Amino acid sequence: KPIIAAGPRPSFEMEQILPGFNPKDMDSDPIGQAVDLYDDGEIDEAHKVLHKCLEEDLRALDAHAHLGNWIFGETPRKWEAELAQRHYAAGVAIGELSLGHDFKGLLPWNRINNRPFLRCLHALGLSAWALGDFPAAEKIFTRMLWLNPSDNQGARFCLEEVKAKVKFEDSEL
Repeated sequence: KPIIAAGPRPSFEMEQILPGFNPKDMDSDPIGQAVDLYDDGEIDEAHKVLHKCLEEDLRALDAHAHLGNWIFGETPRKWEAELAQRHYAAGVAIGELSLGHDFKGLLPWNRINNRPFLRCLHALGLSAWALGDFPAAEKIFTRMLWLNPSDNQGARFCLEEVKAKVKFEDSEL
């Protein structure tokens, strides 16, 4: 209700940084290459591709998101959630620098270049939740709803469980 009551806001699309990507050659996408390697069981090679992206440009937010996701897994232990959280926090911090301190606009999911930042933000909320930091998780999921009210990632469901203090491992999401 508060989001609707706030009225219309300008909508933006972030610039996605993909070192080595050539738009004329879709096979040059390093994120896609890394995901394919990971899916084929070539975990070390997948990590190398993403780390090379980050060496070339730390603004490759999808590299941060994927590296974090591979560590976080389905039911992370504390150390996994903490390590993954570092990747997500880096991606969010870099994205936030692009947006500026008082950004009040929208970053809709349907604008594809917003997705890496939204992935990092969502995963940061999940990792905070998994670590039992309910206030941080609530703040992150609320911010996601303000940025992307269509909520393509299901932040509203996470927010509901976080507000109810449901432990991450007991969640039905």
